[in-house]
Amino acid sequence: MPITQSRRAFSFRRLAVAALISAVAGSALAAAPADRLPGYVDGAEVIKVDVSRPQIDTISGIIYSQIKSDRAIRQLRMTVMSPRTKEKKPAIIYFPGGGFTSADHEKFTEMRTALAEAGFVVAAAEYRVVPNVYPAPVVDGKSAVRYLRAHAEEYGIDPNRIGVLGDSAGGYLSQMLGTTNGEKDLDKGDWTNVSSDVQAAVTIYGISDLLSIGEGLPDDEVHASPAVTEALLVHGAAFRKFPGASIHSDPAKARNASPLGHVDGNEPPFLILHGAQDRLVSPEQSRHLYEALKAKGEPVRYVLVENANHGDLPWYQPEIVKLVVDWFVDTLKPAAGSAAAVSYTHLRAHET
Repeated sequence: MPITQSRRAFSFRRLAVAALISAVAGSALAAAPADRLPGYVDGAEVIKVDVSRPQIDTISGIIYSQIKSDRAIRQLRMTVMSPRTKEKKPAIIYFPGGGFTSADHEKFTEMRTALAEAGFVVAAAEYRVVPNVYPAPVVDGKSAVRYLRAHAEEYGIDPNRIGVLGDSAGGYLSQMLGTTNGEKDLDKGDWTNVSSDVQAAVTIYGISDLLSIGEGLPDDEVHASPAVTEALLVHGAAFRKFPGASIHSDPAKARNASPLGHVDGNEPPFLILHGAQDRLVSPEQSRHLYEALKAKGEPVRYVLVENANHGDLPWYQPEIVKLVVDWFVDTLKPAAGSAAAVSYTHLRAHET
C-alpha cells in the first residue's frame, strides 16, 4: 500500500475511534447526569418538572365595603385569588348561595381555582342577607364590582373585563348585576365615580322571579308564607304593627326586586345553568330568564343538567367546571400569550 494511502487509512481509523469515544461519553452524560447535580447522592430520585400552570396568590379578609348605621359599622369582606403574571387580567366575582340567609363566600373552591388557573383574577364576596331587605344585596354586589374596578391596578385587573358568577341566591345576585347595568340608583357607598356594570354573567340554579320560585314543583306551599326568605327580603320581618307579608302581597314590589323586572336589552352575555331535578328553585326560573334575554336579542346560552338537583354533587364535577371556565375564557378572553392562558390551554388539551 502506498504511504499516502496508509496515512489516510490511519487518519480515518483515528477519527472513527475519536467519534466512538465521543459518542460513548455523550451517551453516558445523557444517561447519567444526576451524579453531577448539586445535592445528589446515590439513592436519590431525580425528576424534571414541566412548568404548565401559574402560581396563584390568595389574599383573604379584604374589606371591600363598610355599611354605616347609627351604632355600628358592618364590614363586608372578599377573598381574591390572582395568577402571578404580568398581564392585565379579566376578573370574576363569585357570590355564594345561602337562601338569602347566609353568604359564606369562601366555598366553590373547585370553580374558583380553575378560573384562576385559566388566567382570571377571582374574587369571592359576601353580601348582606335577611333581615336586611332589598336592595341591600344588590347594592353590595355593585360595591364589590366598583371596588375591584377602582383597585384594578393593585390587583392586575383589566377594568373593562369584569364578570360575575353565582349559585342559587348568589345566582340571583349575579342576574341582578347583569340586568341592572346602567341603573345608577343602585350605586351607593364608596367609589361611585367608577362603573358597576359587568361584561359577563353566569347564574347557576339562580332565581329570576321572586314571585314564582316554586313554579311547577309538587306540594309547593312554603313560598306563600310571609316567613319564606324571599318575602323577608322584599317586605322585611313582622315587627310592631307590621304583621309580615307574603311575596304575592305586592307583585310590583317583588317584580322590581327580581332580575326579570329589569331585563331591558342592556345586558351582557349570559350563561344560565339549572338542574332538571331541582326541587328547591324551579328550573322554570332559568327558562323564563333565557326566554326574556332571547326576546331582547341578548347573547345567552342555557344549559339544563338532566341529572342535577340543587347544589348536589353534579355541580362540582369537572364537566361543569370546565363548561363555566370555557365560557368565561371565550367571553372575557384572557391574554392568549399569558402564562395562565397557556397553562389552561395545556390542561384542556390533556383533558380531551
